[in-house]
Amino acid sequence: MTTPPAGAGNLPLPRWAYVPGESEKSSADYQTLAQITALVPPRFGGYVPARHPALRYGLTLNDRGYFWAAQEILEAVWAAAPQGGRERILLRACILIATANLRLRMQKPHVTARLLGEALGELEALGMRSAGRDGFADCFPVAALAALIKAKLAQPQLGKADGVAFAAAG
Repeated sequence: MTTPPAGAGNLPLPRWAYVPGESEKSSADYQTLAQITALVPPRFGGYVPARHPALRYGLTLNDRGYFWAAQEILEAVWAAAPQGGRERILLRACILIATANLRLRMQKPHVTARLLGEALGELEALGMRSAGRDGFADCFPVAALAALIKAKLAQPQLGKADGVAFAAAG
């Protein structure tokens, strides 16, 4: 078992990073991901807490290179987030970033740039919404993440080392 992510208790990281086209879909570590998705309630009340373990875990997965798994966990959190809430917008941006990072690993820089552009659009939409509670969207460094994405998109060509890490924004 690998080291658990900070802020996520004793949750194990997947045993390997699944990459479509490089490995069989059946080789994805569904058992580990099921432990985490079980922590997600059917619905969050009002907002998604910034310190929710599944949310923190999904962000950590992205930053450690488990992009497909990050998508899976963040999508579970997104599905439980309040409809029309700020967290739902930020989670969509995070899912797009994890997907872009996965496509970058698959050596698809043009798809990556498109997905990062969509994520940037979500972050800009989030900036137009008023803040309020102690939710994920209220505590996350959205402006820093947007600046990081803009810097990546300004490069002439994206390479495997140009993935976006959430921790780099904070």
